[in-house]
Amino acid sequence: MNPAQLKQFKTQAHLLKPVLIVGQSGLTKSVLQELEITLDTHQLIKIKIRAERDKRVLIRDQIITESKAELVQSIGQIIVIYRKKPEQKKEKSTAPRR
Repeated sequence: MNPAQLKQFKTQAHLLKPVLIVGQSGLTKSVLQELEITLDTHQLIKIKIRAERDKRVLIRDQIITESKAELVQSIGQIIVIYRKKPEQKKEKSTAPRR
């Protein structure tokens, strides 16, 4: 991600509300599944991590690793991450050719 893209993502993220909140339980399987679905849909998301500072850093790093996303911004309990939408495979037509 180049500096111009980073600046653009930060600007876009400013208006976003957190779509995912990680509580004291940390990154559970269901949170990770929701993270995948949300990233596939929106690409750029804001996440709130409700934990102590040291634990927040670990959770943030785990989110980045597990989701294969890029960190755009981290301020206090809020992180913004970006992951490009996966390209959908074109399905081969099963209709006979003439």
